[in-house]
Formats: sequence, structure tokens, C-alpha cells
Amino acid sequence: MTPERATGVARPRRKLPLAEWQLALPLALAFASIFLAPLVMLVGVSFFNDDKITQPGIGQWVKFLGDPFSYKVIADTMLLGIKTVCATIVIGYPLALIYLDASPRLQKVLIFIIVMPLLLSVVVRTFAWIVVLGREGVVNTLLLQLGIISEPLRLLQTELGLVISLTQIEMPLMLLPLISVMSRLDPNLRDASSALGASRWRTLFKVIVPLSMPGLVAGCLLVFASSTTAFISQTVIGGVRLIYLPLLIWQQSLVVFNWPFAAVVSLTLLVSVLTVVSALSYLGRRSGGYVHG
Repeated sequence: MTPERATGVARPRRKLPLAEWQLALPLALAFASIFLAPLVMLVGVSFFNDDKITQPGIGQWVKFLGDPFSYKVIADTMLLGIKTVCATIVIGYPLALIYLDASPRLQKVLIFIIVMPLLLSVVVRTFAWIVVLGREGVVNTLLLQLGIISEPLRLLQTELGLVISLTQIEMPLMLLPLISVMSRLDPNLRDASSALGASRWRTLFKVIVPLSMPGLVAGCLLVFASSTTAFISQTVIGGVRLIYLPLLIWQQSLVVFNWPFAAVVSLTLLVSVLTVVSALSYLGRRSGGYVHG
């Protein structure tokens, strides 16, 4: 006979704890409706041969993948992101080191300066670079007055000008993760490295850079993903002379009205960016394991 029957009092049943999947279910449904459903529709639209979306087939995929120009556009888009990442790293690391050596009051000012561009629209920041990089802009005027050049440089509608503008526009996305990680580093590590005879450069590359790798990888991911999809900056600064995947998507969808081909280009951009982002994440995990292991 069970204790419950012996006493005549039934014990209350224990309530099972709410499963994790039940807690995540509302967010998962919202994510599916906002992101996955349009993505599935995009995949479906890409498998039509005509712009009227009446003849199913793989004609648009064959058209895109069979054109050598498509591979050039993909390579140019990925190289644009890589060049922007490299430029932000070269400029961002010294700025992060300056932040570490600054006083707490100055650090607050620097954080405000870093975050302030994010409060402005990317359209405003992009059009401001037209004034800076124009034929009679700030850069050309300064170089002419210093006697470095004899005639104005052409910076607009060039890849150089686009990389320069994207470097400034995407710089907060590199600095914020980098500063967040570097601020948690033990200051005694640099003192210990100096006490053991290491130079400042050796301390930087052997101590600071490996320990700040998680922040660097996070910044690279954000900058690369943002710069390769920066349609406004690519169009305003680069113009129609520089063709990247976002511009090709806009032309096919809103100018030519070839939605299946635009869907093919969109999926290509998505896969290309995710491939590079996955590779960067893998390298980040490998480097993190090497440092901590």
C-alpha cells in the first residue's frame, strides 16, 4: 500500500519546469515569420525562367552562373568587404590602444565620439563624404595647397574613395567590440611583458593582439557584413561605374523588374557573405583556442 493510500491524503504532483524550447517558442515563431518565410519565398521565386513568374525552371540560375561577369561582381563585392576590414583594423587598433592609455574622463569622451556617428543616418554620413572627396572637396583642396598634387584627384566613383568612406562609416562597428574586450585585459600583463624585456611592439603582437582576438573577430564580422551590403554608400560614392551585388539586385528588381534574377543575385550575396563570415568565425575560434589552450 502506498503512503498516499495509507494516510488518505494525496500528495500534490510536482509541476514540471517549463522547457527551454517553450520559452524560445515565441521568439522562434517571430524569427520564422520575419526572416525564414521571406527567405523561402525568395528561394521559390529564383526557380522561375521568366520575369512573369509563370514558368518554373532553373533558367535564371544558369544565366547568372554561366556569365563570367557575375563572378567578377561577386569577387569585387567580397574584396570590397575585405579591404574595408583591413583598413578599419589598421586604424582601429591604434585608436583602441589610445583609449586604453587614456584617463577615465577622457575615455568617456572618446566613447561618445565613437558612438556619435551611429546616431546619424548612414545617408547623411555618406553624402558628407561627397563634400570631402569631391573634386573641389576638402582632401583635394588641402593637397593642392600643400603642393603635393598639381591637379585634383578623382576620388568619387572610385574604389579608393569608396573604401575611405566605408572605413569611417564602419569604424564604430570595429572599435566597440575591440575596446570592450581590450578594456577587460589585465593591465599588469603589459607591465609584466615590459619587465621581461619585451619591446612595446613585441608586447602588442605577443600579448595584446592574441588576447583581444575575440573582439577583433567580432569587429571583422560586423564590418565585413555591413560593408558588402552597404547599398547607399556603394551607390552614392561608387556610382554606377562600380557594380557590386547590392546594386545589381536593385537594377534587376526595380529597373528591369526581373524578380527571379534579382532573387538569384540576392541568394548569391547571402551565401557569399555567410561563407566568409563562417570562415572568419572559424579562424576566431581556432585562434582563441590556441591562445587559451
